[in-house]
Amino acid sequence: MAKTKIITGLDIGTYSIKALAASQNLDTGALEVLGKVEAPSFGTRRAVVVKVDEVAKHIGEALDQLQQAISRRIEDVNVNIGGSHLFCTSSHGTVIVSRADQKISKEDVSRVIQAAESIPLASNKEILEVFPKDFMVDGAPIKEPLDMHGLRLEVDILALGGFSPYLKNLTTAVLNAGFQVADTVPSILASAQAVLTSSQKELGVCLLDIGGGTTDLAVYEEGDLVHTAVFPIGSERITHDLAVGLKTDVEIAEKIKQEFGSCLSKGSNKKEKIEIPRESGNSEILTFPNKMLVKIIEARVSEIFHLAEKELKTLSLKGLLPAGVVLTGGGAKLPKIVELAKKELKLPVRIGVPQILEGQERDPSFSTCFGLVLLAQEGGILDGAASGHPGPKQGVGGIMKKVLKIFIP
Repeated sequence: MAKTKIITGLDIGTYSIKALAASQNLDTGALEVLGKVEAPSFGTRRAVVVKVDEVAKHIGEALDQLQQAISRRIEDVNVNIGGSHLFCTSSHGTVIVSRADQKISKEDVSRVIQAAESIPLASNKEILEVFPKDFMVDGAPIKEPLDMHGLRLEVDILALGGFSPYLKNLTTAVLNAGFQVADTVPSILASAQAVLTSSQKELGVCLLDIGGGTTDLAVYEEGDLVHTAVFPIGSERITHDLAVGLKTDVEIAEKIKQEFGSCLSKGSNKKEKIEIPRESGNSEILTFPNKMLVKIIEARVSEIFHLAEKELKTLSLKGLLPAGVVLTGGGAKLPKIVELAKKELKLPVRIGVPQILEGQERDPSFSTCFGLVLLAQEGGILDGAASGHPGPKQGVGGIMKKVLKIFIP
């Protein structure tokens, strides 16, 4: 009987906690999704854990529900980290090749990446992930330097970091819920793993993950991650604007958004009137024109796209991404959002959904969860069956282990 292990992805968002469990065959690496759950999230603000005990309680409830659904015990989780505190920065490193015959070894690659990681940071910030972009051997650009010959090895990296207290709050909440942290991954990287193809990354693509409290952006070119950003605006802002504009409470506004919302008017529906009870059990009816609803939603979603366009412009990539823009996250489920994105960004646009396992619901709001599982699956195969679950990253050493596995098979 094949050995298996449980891989769990935990997505802690502004308004919901999502968890997905899969069984991995340790011999073949194959995944089988066992179950997934979604529960309300409290104690977070714009994807950041601010009330540790409250978040821990709801993590525990969600994962207990998942354990009951799959009839298996969950010991550790791969959890996302989000929020506008996340940042990316570029750095350069140079080392002299150590071997007398000038053949570049794994140790040389490790040393040059460590040299590039010597980035001056405030004491309350830390590096989460490192992505080598380009190596150079004696000044000549090269993608794979291992076993080449030269005197000097250089590398350009993109480093992703965050605010240490927020990361500590996140891990403490998971630990207090009774579970270990197998890995911590920026949300946008997990989503990218789930919804982007290798060809899209090679051609050039922008991923926009529209969540409840934030929108995350990632740009790939020639297969490499070249930029990330987090905007402190998400689909919750649409709900708040609807509540103000329609003079109703947030719960009713959310219901209106989900049932009647659209990013663009649907021709003959412009003059249509929408009627909905102001609250359950109340005979009072809220009436408003469909045109007003669309106007509010379109304005707020357009703001997200304008922020993305501005970010692409700083990279000199406005209109220059052959694979276009991929939208994912719960906010990507708004009707007509693709049409609005094409209009605002002047690029090809599509909805990105998790690309694994037939028969699974293709829900963009679960992209981060699926991506966390996929990243852990790759780590499990690389670690080998004997190593069990991948352990938490331990500072630079943990990051280096992950980087070297990606670039040195």
